[in-house]
Amino acid sequence: MFLMGSALWRPRETSAAGFLAFPRGLAEVQRCTGLLCSMRVCDARCSVGFGSVLSGAESETLKQRRTQVMSRGLPKQKPIEGVKQVIVVASGKGGVGKSTTAVNLALALAVNDSSKAIGLLDADVYGPSIPKMMNLKGNPELAQNNLMRPLLNYGIACMSMGFLVEETAPVVWRGLMVMSAIERLLRQVDWGQLDYLVVDMPPGTGDVQLSVSQNIPISGAVIVSTPQDIALIDAHKGAEMFRKVHVPVLGLVQNMSVFQCPKCKHKTHIFGADGARRLAQTLDLDVLGDIPLHLSIREASDTGLPVVFSKPESDETKAYLRVAAEVVRRLPLPPE
Repeated sequence: MFLMGSALWRPRETSAAGFLAFPRGLAEVQRCTGLLCSMRVCDARCSVGFGSVLSGAESETLKQRRTQVMSRGLPKQKPIEGVKQVIVVASGKGGVGKSTTAVNLALALAVNDSSKAIGLLDADVYGPSIPKMMNLKGNPELAQNNLMRPLLNYGIACMSMGFLVEETAPVVWRGLMVMSAIERLLRQVDWGQLDYLVVDMPPGTGDVQLSVSQNIPISGAVIVSTPQDIALIDAHKGAEMFRKVHVPVLGLVQNMSVFQCPKCKHKTHIFGADGARRLAQTLDLDVLGDIPLHLSIREASDTGLPVVFSKPESDETKAYLRVAAEVVRRLPLPPE
């Protein structure tokens, strides 16, 4: 049985293809989940269950109705108080070093221009990494205006779901609760005055990415990927998602680009060579920089001493500084 509009319809029989066919003579336009759906079933059995043959005018009417419904559901973008520009660091796939890039990008922005105030927001509700990478523990205090105060280390103001739950406690939430948490992290934090807020996005192209993109104005997105083909497929999707929601993509960061043996100095492209550059050409984007696969980057992240802070003269740090400079160069002018 199928509930369509206010009527209960029973399938007449099962078609040869295994799909349910609807009774003859159903030619009325029904409403389904608030959208105007034209469900015309002719005498011939429909292989997809819902036989739908729309004329050009009806198809246009349906598109207009959907657009109206969707436009009513979208929230209006509202800037985060005190934050001049928001930079999101994203990837279509987990495990490509996105959080490590976000942390070192925030530190590199501060190193390149010490006059700038930088914040770091961990938007990965299910797997927050910023507390460990930034060597931060504890709960945020509440200011007099009842907003949470970010935790501070290495000159960077940080906020994460990891500060609000126990380190080993899993966040077992459905979508609506996750959206509520993201809203609080965006709106109920006293950031003070920031020039740049770097947002470490979760992997994928789902609810969190859409919620952040639709709620706040984003100055630019940085897509992180390894040169591996399987990672580049998802990075492509991530870049296209931001374009669909009208967020400018600043460029790609090719992470773990090459491994150099510390003894013989031989270079090996473990995940492939220049895959991100080929993707950037396909998307008409620039590669912001290459970050090598180096033991010091991993060790620094695991010990809560990001490489930009702990090894300021290293080649790895210089790579992050170049990426930060390219990001700033491509950002639009901040609002007055």
